[in-house]
Amino acid sequence: MGKLGRQQPITTAVPARPTPQTVEPTDTRRKQRRSATARTLTPYGFVAPSFLFLLAFGILPIVVAAVVSLTDLDITGLANHDNITFIGLENYRQLISDSDFWRSLQTTGIFIIFGVPTIIVISLSIALGLNVSDSRLFRMLRTFYFLPAITAIVAISLIWGFMYNSQFGLLNYLLTSIGFSPINWLSDPEMAKVSVAIVAIWRATGLNIIIFLAALQSIPTDYYEAAAIDGAAGWARFRWITFPLLRFALLFVTVTTLIAWLQFFDEPFVLTDGGPVGATTSISLFIYQEGFSFNRFGYASAGTVVLFLIIVTVTAFQLRLYRSSDA
Repeated sequence: MGKLGRQQPITTAVPARPTPQTVEPTDTRRKQRRSATARTLTPYGFVAPSFLFLLAFGILPIVVAAVVSLTDLDITGLANHDNITFIGLENYRQLISDSDFWRSLQTTGIFIIFGVPTIIVISLSIALGLNVSDSRLFRMLRTFYFLPAITAIVAISLIWGFMYNSQFGLLNYLLTSIGFSPINWLSDPEMAKVSVAIVAIWRATGLNIIIFLAALQSIPTDYYEAAAIDGAAGWARFRWITFPLLRFALLFVTVTTLIAWLQFFDEPFVLTDGGPVGATTSISLFIYQEGFSFNRFGYASAGTVVLFLIIVTVTAFQLRLYRSSDA
């Protein structure tokens, strides 16, 4: 009875302690770090080829020109480096006192004042007209306007050279046929500036038309529909919708066009070779003539450095104006 009446001890189950998380193996963490490093470096891998090209063909030539500008390098120095003499800032002193340099700089400024605003106005006006419709005719017109941008400058200059010919050119033929006197398009100093600028403007508008047209087609149509509901007319829509949304395209076209005209070279070189009497000699053509016609590579390199500083200063000023107006 005693054995049967004795109570058995009650045992309660103790919950098992949670086992600590297992530590990942070292090789797994190492793979994760490698994957993170690869994701970080992948964008730089895509950018690296463009950066190498920029370094090889953009930055390195400027550095070489800056070094050469401190020497009297000429053709004999290219054959024998012992003929190269370090002259410090002497090339820059001569450049400042060179009337031909200042004249070429003034000529470049005249081309910029006349050409850059004209290109922007003409390109934007034509782009606005081409944006009206997307029919086959308007697509053909876009190709037509873009053709000068992809045509070789030599072919363009030859055609315009024949048109400008004072004796049997097309332009003088049209003028004399309606009773006007022929014009010396390329032999008169002042008229030569206008003639060269016309060719350059005609050639540069093609690419800018396409840029403006792409910017116009990227503007959402909702804005124009809302403006039409509010009763806004064509000029009001352009003033308050189109023009503000074209600010970046206008900045891009202005900066690139201004840089191109600061480096204005092709048209005066092929059409007039800087003449008559240096009337169309731009600063780029002046640098070319000093280096390859007069065999003064050090002096030409000094002009290159000055032109580079002018371009950097003007571009930085434009970007600063854009940021200040956008703030």
